[in-house]
Amino acid sequence: MQSEFPEGFLWGGATAANQFEGGYLEGGKGLSTADVMTSGEHGVPREITNGIMDDRHYPSHEAVGHYRRFEEDIELFGELGFKCYRLSINWTRIFPNGDEAEPNEEGLRYYDEVFDACLRRNIEPLVTLSHFETPLGLLKYGSWTNRQVVDFFLRYCETVFNRYKSKVTRWITFNEINVMSTKPWMAGGVDSDEEQVRMTAAYHQFLASAKAVRLAHQINPANKVGMMYAGHFSYPHSCDPEDVQRHDEFMHKMLFYCDVQCRGRYPAYKLKEFEREGITLPIEAGDEETLRQGTVDFLSFSYYLTHVVGKETSLVMKGLNGVKTGYANPHLPTSEWGWAINPLGLRHALNVLYDRYQIPLMIVENGLGAVDRVEEDGSVHDGCRIDYLRDHIREMRKAIQLDGVEVWGYTMWSPIDIISASTGEMKKRYGLIYADVDDQGGGTFKRIRKDSFHWYKKVIASNGADLES
Repeated sequence: MQSEFPEGFLWGGATAANQFEGGYLEGGKGLSTADVMTSGEHGVPREITNGIMDDRHYPSHEAVGHYRRFEEDIELFGELGFKCYRLSINWTRIFPNGDEAEPNEEGLRYYDEVFDACLRRNIEPLVTLSHFETPLGLLKYGSWTNRQVVDFFLRYCETVFNRYKSKVTRWITFNEINVMSTKPWMAGGVDSDEEQVRMTAAYHQFLASAKAVRLAHQINPANKVGMMYAGHFSYPHSCDPEDVQRHDEFMHKMLFYCDVQCRGRYPAYKLKEFEREGITLPIEAGDEETLRQGTVDFLSFSYYLTHVVGKETSLVMKGLNGVKTGYANPHLPTSEWGWAINPLGLRHALNVLYDRYQIPLMIVENGLGAVDRVEEDGSVHDGCRIDYLRDHIREMRKAIQLDGVEVWGYTMWSPIDIISASTGEMKKRYGLIYADVDDQGGGTFKRIRKDSFHWYKKVIASNGADLES
């Protein structure tokens, strides 16, 4: 097996605007659904408030200050040798309320400057159009439960596809679209535990994505547009046929999002489930053709952990707490936040997705959330993060070289410490670069290179051949 990765492999890192930028009211930006989510912690979920409350902390408001520090941060990405940087455009910087007829020019200029900073350093932007933030102004329409929001989204897409035509050719429509089944507020500003409501919102996002794919190709034939799957992968609790059956049902709950966007139609198993549960989709004339013609060019996904599923696992997913299967894997260690660490599972995941869809893949989030400490000499020793990333990269290499999986690139999460989406914490750090910000938004905001920074720089320079610390 060769030690290097394929020529042109896209090494880099990934962030999200609402977790990274801050400046939540600067530059004409409007409020998003992320801006009314409070901070939480492990075991204490984040809350959604009705507007901004003076006595609550909202991590997205300042995050780690990238909005005013993007040149400094992207310079560090250049020092790392990034080939690719996955970032998101904050929809509310372009259309502050979501439904305006004309875009906010100040927001458009901001991302011009961000993309230019990347391109000066030979870093290719990979842009997510909607990453866990929906304009709060769209709630009066019912957010994604209303078909009209599809049109608002396409106006936004057309604006940025045209504006950045010469700067961006790789796009992702919705971050972790299957999170609509587990955390619908984050996925699309939907605050409901009712499956009918969630599936209606998901249907409209599928339509929006399919139309965006076609629009992107029309505006620039060089554009490649992908979907993104929140990497839920599981093992049966045992070889008991009932455990295996529940595992299959669990994976159907998640993978149907990929089926629709990669194959252009709802799978039969999902339609039968809808029949049993009395769920109806708001299908209009031409929708089926739209889905068929708007399949994605590549499938991107996040990978952090794996689940164990058995006959006691509930397939009813409610609230902000996400997926709870009721089982732990005794064969795997866990992170400080209880997430199972499973490098071999990444090879399995790559094979599952490639066998099923036969289109190029990208790993666009993978990393370890941990507590980091700045030593007296200013250093940050994060050997556990190096171990985590190294072991996962090794398994990715096996999937490519031994199994024949086509993988375009790997953007680890995250090059700089940013707000944790799941808990709203800062102490759950993922970065190669330490950001001096605490859980309440205090600190100097100074950037400090961790040990993992220097390690990952060597990995990229060697095209994956040098994985030793």
